[in-house]
Formats: sequence, C-alpha cells, structure tokens
Amino acid sequence: MARLNYVELPVREIAASKAFYEQAFGWSMTAFGPTYAATSSGDTDIGLQADAKEATKAPLPVIEVEDLEAAQAAVEQAGGSIVRPIFAFPGGRRFHFLDPSGNELAAVKSG
Repeated sequence: MARLNYVELPVREIAASKAFYEQAFGWSMTAFGPTYAATSSGDTDIGLQADAKEATKAPLPVIEVEDLEAAQAAVEQAGGSIVRPIFAFPGGRRFHFLDPSGNELAAVKSG
C-alpha cells in the first residue's frame, strides 16, 4: 500500500536549517552532499533541500510506492500531470507530479 514516508522542505541555507531542526526537535540529520540533509528514522522522514535548482517552491510530500512505473501511469490516468519524470537519486528513484489542484508531490521507490 502506498504511504506518505517523506516530506522535503526547500531551505535557503543548509547548515542553519539543519542546526535548527536538530536543536528544536532533537532530530539527527545526515548530510547528503553540501546542499541536502535528512532524517533517517525509518518512519516519515524530513529532507532539507538547499539547492535552488532542485528545490520545489513549497514542501514536497513524498509517497512511497511498490511499483514506480505503475504509479506514474496511475497518476496520469487519474488526471495528474508529470512535472519531473522518473529519475534516480541516492537512495532510489522518484518522479514529481501535480494533482488536479496544482499541489506538487512525488512518488518514490527506495532502493
């Protein structure tokens, strides 16, 4: 079953944002390069994206799916618009889409 497993936040400065979330909530965040950090709790995790070219305009909910290609086809069939086709990243593959109201979300297959 698909489930929300990640929320990616666009941030201006990775070090300050990482420090804020670690101090405010006691989260342990791992750096994945100079512009990205994330929690790795195994539950619903939080990612911080400081690369302006990669960051979305608003928080990005990420839905974990079993079959990425099937999920993309289902999103399109249901009336969603693909805004970033399937791509690989450290930790898996994902695609971004807009729902009928214009909200940007992503679907991911870890691995």
